[in-house]
Amino acid sequence: MGMRPFVAMAGSVRVSAKRSGTPEAGPSDADLIEAVRDGDTGEYGLLYKRHVHAALGLARQLVTDEATIEDVVADTFTKVLDAISRGRGPSGAFRPYLLTAVRRSAYDRFRETARQVVTDDAGTLEIPVDFEDPAVADLERSLIARAFNSLPERWQVVLWHTEVEEAKPADVAPLLGISPNGVAALAYRAREGLRQAYLQEHLASGAVAEGCREHHEKLGGYVRGGLAKRAALAVGRHLKGCDDCRGLVAELTGLNEALKGVLGPIVLGPATAGYLAAVKGGWLGSGIFGWWQRAPKQQQAAAVGTAVVVVAAGLAFALVSDEKPTAPPRIAVAPTPPPPRPEPKPEPKPETPVPEPAPPPAPPPAPPPEERRPSPPTPAPELPSPVPTPSPSPPPPTRVTVRVEPVGALVPGRRGIVAVRVEHAGGGAAAEVEADVRLPRGVLYRSSARGGRFAGHTSSAAGDGWACRPGEVEVGCVHGPLRPGAGTTLYLGVEVGPEARPGEPPSVIVRAGRTETRASGRSGVVRDGMPARYAADGRVRTVAAGNALLTCPVRADGCAEAADRKGDRRDNDLWDMAPLDADDQDDTRSSSAARVEVPEGGRVRWAGLYWSGAGGEAAPTAKLRGPGGAYGTVRAAETGRDDLPGYPAYQAFADVTEQVRGAGGGTWWVADTPAAHGHGRYAGWALVVVVEDPEAPFAQAMVLDGVRALFRDPDGMTFPLAGLLTAGMPAELSVVAWEGDADLPGDRVRLGDRPLTPEDGDRDAGNALDGSSAGAEGRPLSFGTDVDRFAAELPDRPALRVTTGQDAVLAGVVGVTAATRS
Repeated sequence: MGMRPFVAMAGSVRVSAKRSGTPEAGPSDADLIEAVRDGDTGEYGLLYKRHVHAALGLARQLVTDEATIEDVVADTFTKVLDAISRGRGPSGAFRPYLLTAVRRSAYDRFRETARQVVTDDAGTLEIPVDFEDPAVADLERSLIARAFNSLPERWQVVLWHTEVEEAKPADVAPLLGISPNGVAALAYRAREGLRQAYLQEHLASGAVAEGCREHHEKLGGYVRGGLAKRAALAVGRHLKGCDDCRGLVAELTGLNEALKGVLGPIVLGPATAGYLAAVKGGWLGSGIFGWWQRAPKQQQAAAVGTAVVVVAAGLAFALVSDEKPTAPPRIAVAPTPPPPRPEPKPEPKPETPVPEPAPPPAPPPAPPPEERRPSPPTPAPELPSPVPTPSPSPPPPTRVTVRVEPVGALVPGRRGIVAVRVEHAGGGAAAEVEADVRLPRGVLYRSSARGGRFAGHTSSAAGDGWACRPGEVEVGCVHGPLRPGAGTTLYLGVEVGPEARPGEPPSVIVRAGRTETRASGRSGVVRDGMPARYAADGRVRTVAAGNALLTCPVRADGCAEAADRKGDRRDNDLWDMAPLDADDQDDTRSSSAARVEVPEGGRVRWAGLYWSGAGGEAAPTAKLRGPGGAYGTVRAAETGRDDLPGYPAYQAFADVTEQVRGAGGGTWWVADTPAAHGHGRYAGWALVVVVEDPEAPFAQAMVLDGVRALFRDPDGMTFPLAGLLTAGMPAELSVVAWEGDADLPGDRVRLGDRPLTPEDGDRDAGNALDGSSAGAEGRPLSFGTDVDRFAAELPDRPALRVTTGQDAVLAGVVGVTAATRS
């Protein structure tokens, strides 16, 4: 058939595929393949135009006869077109698949012609044998090779280009049809996936001692600096006494360089050094790659990735094919070295990147007997027409719904969280998700958490999570394939600069398959409110418990009655407040307990300890004791302060996720927090936990915190909840506040304009902050400490408002569990 049909097809290219890439790069290879598979064979011309020079280049490395080179390439393009039209073949990385087919076609011809050799050297008539390089075989069996082969196809592709070839994201972006930010984020996620896969292979090899297993899964996070401080210290202590794990950390640290040293020889063989040197040189020499320099800029972008011309069949099929061979093809060679191959004829410089159609060649005259070529091999079966019958009904495009909002408030000078929700609403198959999030001016993405403020990202769909990399104006994030009907939520931790201007909301562009969807939030930076400390979704809920650490003098008349929520003296202003010391230890000055419920089969996602009191110590500490354990000292990671009437007050925070996750639910004790005593003083604590509950409906959980004093303020303070909350859905709210009194009415908690009734204490919507704490053990009145629970239905644009009548209150924490529709 020759190459003329494809040349003609390339000459009449019409780009109609829906674009998922940038306008400059045009549709990605995956877009074009999908269009061809849907019956639009005209798009195959652009694939031919992009990759024919690479195919010719590889064919010239394998075959010396120019006519045979063209036949190999033409046969290969025909077979690949037929495979795609039948729903098989490549799905995204067209070039590695094409080059694998070129190699196979060349090897098939070599095997056929190798049986007929005219020679006067009897040494070359020795029987060929299959050759397998033992060094390469050892590399293929190495842990890193096995880890690499276990990765998703797209991760393998981006690792090959960015780590082995050291290509820039901007150069890889056209080949993958995504933005450079998307390439950087995908590469980041792929490197982390390689570390985890390597650890799994190491574990499966049986080389991990029993005493190391506890720390083994944390080594990847330790290497990238992603562990919490306590966990990092624990791993560091283990490494000091474990040579094996220290060696493994060294391997993980150098994994990317090792990947090049292992994959290069497996894929490229002895050509590794020269190939990688040529890649760094840009492949801008003479010969088949010289056209690149003279091509228009759009074609240059489309041709990025030409360096994969020598990708071996084993890797190419591992990356892109559903027709995976059981072993890489082997070349039959004679034991003695083959004669040197003649130099190929210099190729004339083409006028355009695509060769012009040539007229059919006349049949060549029969060569004289002394120059007769070997008999041709048995003809291959006739190939189908390069224009197959179109599919009767192409599959529908991928449909996604997208929402983006801050969680809680974005307050100048504070940290916060921005959430993006993506749902695969049907149409098409599972699709990888790419999101470019544009933050309001003055709001910066932060990739790591300090001071305990944490933005967890979770997914409601099985599979891989999110990975993000900051760009100049937006944050590029990628997520693994999302199946129809599934959804995923991205939580971005951000830093709101003091100069950030109120009003501008975040926005996002999401690409899935060939679909691009845009969304903007309804809320932006606000001047006041409570920023988010933590957010997650799934079968999760927020649990809060706490207690007071000061009480009325036990022996004073009426104290016992007041502590039982009776009488008319349920106000700390009426007592000379003294430390409450309820534990059985002599070395604590003040202590109290509360019960934290963790459901059976559940798991602690996050836990934060808050404590508050009169005074202003710079770095307050507390003692924390879990069920069946001993006290440990916890130092505040962050402290907020405000003035109550007559004295300053503080609220301290520490992330205690590791401690609560380790000890689980049950009775927790807190002791010896700093606080002033005397008339009108208070001290107390609250433990706020986000737990997984297998029996719970799907929900969003969030924890907001801040410090704000209110005194006889009927207007109060409004705390936007924002997030991805849905109007009309049920919600559970927890409010932690300090210095509320049972006998000073007027403290109200409203959701919108509706006053909420607490589920504890006096259960009076007209005095919600009345010294009652969920889970508290001991006397029911927790002087000056409120951990109140409310049930409500969410309004549109929900916001919590706290107002005071006769009392003074220090608002501190809001926990939310809100059911979602999916």
